[in-house]
Amino acid sequence: MKKTVLQEALIYEILSVVEEIPEGKAATYGQIAKLIGRDKNARLVGKVLGMAQYYGDYPCHRVVNHAGRLVPGWREQRFLLQKEGVPFKDEGHVDLKKCRWEG
Repeated sequence: MKKTVLQEALIYEILSVVEEIPEGKAATYGQIAKLIGRDKNARLVGKVLGMAQYYGDYPCHRVVNHAGRLVPGWREQRFLLQKEGVPFKDEGHVDLKKCRWEG
């Protein structure tokens, strides 16, 4: 039972950081992992964001990989980011130099 509580605490810790990313900005999985003190757990962040809809409404579309690449197969992500004014380098990458959140 305790293990589940720790996992949920970690999930909400990750989601609370994602919730802080302002409109028009983007963060990376690694950046979020570092902010919660788990520098090497970028993939864990991605896994949590993949099931975030079960925990509430979070701006997961503002999270990209270290190169600014969008989530493969999630077409809506680009639309949501464009709507917020996030600049793109090309079809599949946000311009992190211009829009990185410095949380």
